[in-house]
Amino acid sequence: MGSLFRLYWIPFFFSKDLVANDRPKRIMLLGEDLVAFRDSEQRVGLMANACAHRGAPMMFGRNEDCGLRCVYHGWKFDVTGAATDMPAEPANSRLKDKVKITAYPCRERNGIVWTYMGPQTGELPPLPNLEWNLVPAENVHVSMRIQECNWLQALEGEIDSAHAPILHSRIDSKGAINKWLATRDLRPTFECIRQDFGMSIAAKRQLDEHTNYWRVNQFMLPFYSLVPPQSKFPELSGHAWVPMDDNHTICLMFSYHPAEPLPAKMREVFEHGHNGRESAHASQDSFVKRDATVPYADYWTKYTRDNGFMFDYQSQVESWFSGLPGLWVQDGACQSGTSPIFDRTKEHLSSSDTGIAMTRRTLLEAAGAYRDRGAKPNGVENPDAFMVRAVSLTLPKTASWIEFGRPHMAATLGAGFGYQL
Repeated sequence: MGSLFRLYWIPFFFSKDLVANDRPKRIMLLGEDLVAFRDSEQRVGLMANACAHRGAPMMFGRNEDCGLRCVYHGWKFDVTGAATDMPAEPANSRLKDKVKITAYPCRERNGIVWTYMGPQTGELPPLPNLEWNLVPAENVHVSMRIQECNWLQALEGEIDSAHAPILHSRIDSKGAINKWLATRDLRPTFECIRQDFGMSIAAKRQLDEHTNYWRVNQFMLPFYSLVPPQSKFPELSGHAWVPMDDNHTICLMFSYHPAEPLPAKMREVFEHGHNGRESAHASQDSFVKRDATVPYADYWTKYTRDNGFMFDYQSQVESWFSGLPGLWVQDGACQSGTSPIFDRTKEHLSSSDTGIAMTRRTLLEAAGAYRDRGAKPNGVENPDAFMVRAVSLTLPKTASWIEFGRPHMAATLGAGFGYQL
C-alpha cells in the first residue's frame, strides 16, 4: 500500500508555515522521518532528517543561502538533495558531486504544499485537480490536526453515513433516548458503486411514502473522503487522511463552497468553535504546542485517549448523545479511542458497513494490481479524475440516484451545486 501511495502527490503542509531562512519543520510521512524548509529563494525542500554524512539530525540544520546546513560537520544540501558544500573536506575533493541526501520534490498551490515520494525516473505526474484546492481562498477553509490512529481507521469513519445521526445528535433535556430514537430514521439502506476515482457510497432514508433522501459520500484513491452538503450547511467538505506512520494520521480537512465565499459566521465557527464545542474543524483553541523537534509540532490537540477526549458524562445525560465536546472530537474518539490499530478480526460488519467493506476491497485490489502488474489507478496520471463532488439528493422513490446524481457528482470549477439542497 505504501508503494501505491507513493504514486500520488501528497498534501502535507501549509505554505504559510514555511518561512524563508527560518527553522526547519520536522515532518513524518509514510513512515519517513523528514524535515521541510523554505530556502532563501522561496523554494520548498523536503529531505531526510538524517544527514547523508554521519546521520546527524537535520532538524537542527541552519537554513541559509539556498540550502540546509548540518550542524555536525557543516555539510550543506539544496532542495533537490544535492550536496553543495563540505567545509571539512579538501578543496579539490569531488565527494560532494557524488553525495545526495534523500529529498522529495515539492509543489505549492493555493496555500498547500504537496510532495511526490514515488519513482523519479521520468517526468513527474501532474498535481491532482481537487476542487477544494482550486477554488478562490474566500470560498474555502482548510485545517490540519494529528490523529493518533491508522489512516484507514480514520477514513472509514467518514465514509460511514450510518453513524452521523446517532453520534452527532442531541437528545432532549430529560435524556429521553427512546423518544429520540423514535423520531429519526436510523436505518438507512446502502447502495455502493465502483468508480474510476474509487467508490460512491449512497445511503437512502425514507422521507415519506413518495420521497427518499440520498446522501452519497465519496472515497477517492488513495486517501480522500468527500461528505455531502446539507441545506442548513451548504458547503462541501472532506479530508485527506495522510499517513504519518502506521499509528498517526494527518487529518487535513477542507470545507468549501464551489461558487461563493464562505459566510463569515461559518468561518468563525470553524476557527473558534461554538459555545465551547468543536466544529468539524479543529479550532485554534484546541491545539497544544509541542516542542519543535516533534513531527507536526503545531498540530497536536488537547483531545486524546489519555484524557478520554474530555468526555463529559453530565452532557451525555442532559443534551448530547455522545457526551463528547464537538463534531470532530466525536469522530476522532470513536475512530481512535480504543487503539491506534483496532484488531479487525474482532469486528462484526453489518449491512450499514457495505461501503467500508467495498472500500477495503478497492484498496486491496489497487495495491495488488500495482504490485503484480504495475497497473496504476486512473488518478495517478489523470488529474481530472479527482473532480468529484459528494451529493445530497431528495428524489421521488422511483428515481435513480445514480442517473440523477451523475452530472452533479462531476465537479465543474466555478459552478454551483446544480440542484436544490
